[in-house]
Amino acid sequence: MDGRDWGTFLLPYEQAVEELKVKFKTMRAELKKREEYAPIEFVTGRVKKISSILEKSRRLNVALDDVETGIEDIAGIRIMCQFVDDIRRVAEYIRARKDLTVLIEKDYITNFKESGYRSFHMIIEYPVQTALGQKKVLAEIQIRTLAMNFWATIEHSLSYKYRESLPDDMRARLKKTAEAAFVLDNEMSAIRLQILEAQKAFEDDSNIVSRTLSIIQQLYFYHLVHEAIEAQKRFNDCWERHDMEGLKVLLDDVKQLLNNARKGENPDEQL
Repeated sequence: MDGRDWGTFLLPYEQAVEELKVKFKTMRAELKKREEYAPIEFVTGRVKKISSILEKSRRLNVALDDVETGIEDIAGIRIMCQFVDDIRRVAEYIRARKDLTVLIEKDYITNFKESGYRSFHMIIEYPVQTALGQKKVLAEIQIRTLAMNFWATIEHSLSYKYRESLPDDMRARLKKTAEAAFVLDNEMSAIRLQILEAQKAFEDDSNIVSRTLSIIQQLYFYHLVHEAIEAQKRFNDCWERHDMEGLKVLLDDVKQLLNNARKGENPDEQL
């Protein structure tokens, strides 16, 4: 093994992972605000351990002096989606970005591996601004559904345990479970619209509850104690009866109370 300072060597990769995580999380938040639905469920990232880099360089016959170009996934980003269609959409967003360059795409969803592994990989070149200037590093972005990720995580753990020499019976069972995960993804895609409608309804209801309780608390600040107590009683009654229509009416009522109170202090301020 060469005598490089691995801690210093990995610094640009660590920076790339942190920056890319922030960027994709920001993308998720922006899409959610613009379209009320984001194809990104959540984002994770990691820098390959030194032992894993050494093992992969040995397995791929990559000289240690060439690991920066010979090993594409020292920096790794994983983007999880709810539906298979979301994967294609996220890939389009990544292709359109100007702050990175997509070099290679590997579609293991259409062309899944013999093991049953499914995922969509994008190898990118990402410029990092270091203390010594700009450095371009390679990173791998894996885009998967939650079902694909669950399977791949288990398969990776077993492969590590058995040093990639899985017993035939376990290999067969893993392949069978990969097919089951694929069926699950297909079924979820078939009822995608109903799932999204249910998720939106839940989120809307949660927002109504949060806003109503928040405004009730603000009524106390304006010394509307009696009104706040009565509003809380109405809230409790609606909540016990799961009466969302009643909560919507209550929200309008407490907003009006608060607007009236605020106009008393500042005629131009309204909710």
